Amino acid sequence: MALEYGTDEWDKAYLEAVAERSKNPQPFVAFSPEWVGIYEKAVQNDDVYKEAAKDWEGSVALHVQAAPEVGIDEDIFLLMDLWHGDCRSMRLVPREVGQAADFVITGSMERWLQVTRKQLDTIKGMMQGKLKLKGDLPTIVRAVKASARLVDINADLGAVYPDELTPEQVEELRGWIVPLREKFGI
Repeated sequence: MALEYGTDEWDKAYLEAVAERSKNPQPFVAFSPEWVGIYEKAVQNDDVYKEAAKDWEGSVALHVQAAPEVGIDEDIFLLMDLWHGDCRSMRLVPREVGQAADFVITGSMERWLQVTRKQLDTIKGMMQGKLKLKGDLPTIVRAVKASARLVDINADLGAVYPDELTPEQVEELRGWIVPLREKFGI
């Protein structure tokens, strides 16, 4: 049975799981809990982002649609708690939590990989319908510099992308995603 999101128990156990998984050799697989942990720290320590996002407030969920061909059998929700240049947290969260964010940006794994590889601008992707937005588009557009900096930070993490995994690595990915989903409801 999954721990209840939003409790101290959930957050403590989640952070312990991230710390344990972070002991594995890098680079980490993009959208994995350990990758999210490194991304969170990088954003928290980035002065350029802090300045670009000083007027931003609100939670943003990146909704990555399932991609079984690369080991992602269910949708992923990455919730970013962003407030006036601070990144208060980033967590993989249960669907209902991700869908309740102030802004939800939805895309296929292919689209998110294009974003992380800087082949697709997030704002343009939303305006072109390649990424779907739940929330106020004009508000997001005003945060274009902060959004671009988040992508730049992401690109600098040096992740392994799910579409780069061998079939054996895809099965290994599935092997550790299932217990995390069961424990955290993500």
